[in-house]
Amino acid sequence: MNLLPYVRSYSHGASDVSLLGNTIGRAFDHAVEIEGDRDALVSCHQDVRWSYDELKRQVDKFAAGLLALGLGPGDRVGIWSPNNAEWIVSQYSTAKAGIILVNINPAYRVAELEYALNKVECKALICAKQFKTSKYIQMLHELIPELSTCDAGDVKSERVPSLKTLISIGSEAESGFYRFQDVPTFATESESEKLNALAETLQFDDPINIQFTSGTTGAPKGATLSHHNVLNNGYFTCLALAFSRNDRLCIPVPLYHCFGMVMGSLGCMIHGATMVLPSEGFEPEATLQAIDTEQCTALYGVPTMFVAMLNHSKFNQFNLDSLHTGIMAGSPCPIEVMRRIITEMNMRDVTIAYGMTETSPVSCQTSIDDDVERRVTTVGKAHPHVEIKIVDPEGHIVFPGVVGELCTRGYSVMLGYWNDKERTEEAIDNAGWIHTGDLATMDQDGYCNIAGRIKDMVIRGGENVYPREIEEYFYKHPKVEAVQVFGVPDEKYGEELCAWIKIREGEMLTEFEVRKFCEGQIAHYKIPKYLRFVDSFPMTVTGKVQKFVMREEMARDLGLAEVKSA
Repeated sequence: MNLLPYVRSYSHGASDVSLLGNTIGRAFDHAVEIEGDRDALVSCHQDVRWSYDELKRQVDKFAAGLLALGLGPGDRVGIWSPNNAEWIVSQYSTAKAGIILVNINPAYRVAELEYALNKVECKALICAKQFKTSKYIQMLHELIPELSTCDAGDVKSERVPSLKTLISIGSEAESGFYRFQDVPTFATESESEKLNALAETLQFDDPINIQFTSGTTGAPKGATLSHHNVLNNGYFTCLALAFSRNDRLCIPVPLYHCFGMVMGSLGCMIHGATMVLPSEGFEPEATLQAIDTEQCTALYGVPTMFVAMLNHSKFNQFNLDSLHTGIMAGSPCPIEVMRRIITEMNMRDVTIAYGMTETSPVSCQTSIDDDVERRVTTVGKAHPHVEIKIVDPEGHIVFPGVVGELCTRGYSVMLGYWNDKERTEEAIDNAGWIHTGDLATMDQDGYCNIAGRIKDMVIRGGENVYPREIEEYFYKHPKVEAVQVFGVPDEKYGEELCAWIKIREGEMLTEFEVRKFCEGQIAHYKIPKYLRFVDSFPMTVTGKVQKFVMREEMARDLGLAEVKSA
């Protein structure tokens, strides 16, 4: 009896490629054995170029130094820094020592830092001196006024009692801090032997990384990930790109986020490829320069990053012929932007990936073998060894093409939110499915399309309106560089649509033109009532647009009050 493969919106990423059963440390050592003198890491802004052999030397010495400082398996060590070589060293050193690395958002301020450190009881913190306007050392002195009288390694803090050790990235000595470059000197032969012994005892299901999800609907949650989670996700993500030791990946996305440290760093390492860091934080010109100079074959970015590069005044001055693949992910990817990446940036094999921190992160990805239409209109199929289903509000699997919530299950699902059983149980049901909060459809072939966030869906007079659908239409206008659509309160309809539009440089656009562009092309209730032309959107450090900030600003400026429902 033959059954249709997708009579419901369910898909399983069946694969004849086995999951990896290694810890990150073992996988790293194996990569070094094979690649040796080949480039492992290039940090353009630091003039650093390390082979795999040299990276291992840096990693092992720093890991032994951490052990000498009294840190060990299960301890939490935070890292608060933009992209740099020290971040990469910290990532692999902590993994080899069994220490749980806690990624601290470089944009955090004092209160957010205090919350994160206390939530997971960090014993140590590695931090840069500053990044842009964030002066980390200064903020730490504000958080820990006792710091000026503390000895390095003996921090006593009333507000963060678990924190004992601070390590600063940079050559300058700071009161109460060890210098990053000095940590390896504390290790003796004993610590090196202990590090080697740990390789035999650490297990791939051990927690190794904590990443805080955004706190737009409450306090940030610490998604706890294992070696198995992130190593396999990095492996299969880059396998979908057909990565080899000859690939050179430009990584302008933040390392503190899964996009950088899993899909980027771990993905490169497990395939013997080269990581290229163009700058501390995303800078379009520095990224284009790094691709040109380092002959990068692949590039990662969120849509706003690609838009910034495509529209940069010097875009045509850089040679991007070496590029052929990469990933656009992190937020909904406009179809028109995707087409421009393929034609103008030479990324003929670019893929779309979809996921979330809690799933390590990738759950769906297009393939380089998919036709262009698939790659510009979907987020692909279930990743290897991952299950996907689309469900209605009652939890029933819907038919193909019907919008519902995307749920995923498999090796990639996090261990849970650190020290937060209640919110873990809210996210992961009894059958092991994690509920993403994203609206999606699945077609008969298992390809998924993201319709938006459940919380972003606008209900106007009883009609469900998906902002992404309207955004995709606006991107077809030749004068529109970027657009964000969201709902604002309305007394009559409950919600009305609002669009913030960024106009292409050198162009002029009026509200009248926008409305004429919509008339007769999209349903009347999908035409935004409110329009605003802007120079930029409020964004997170990862390049994700913060629609809730725009909604609050528009509601305040227009004097709109939330409508209470019965």
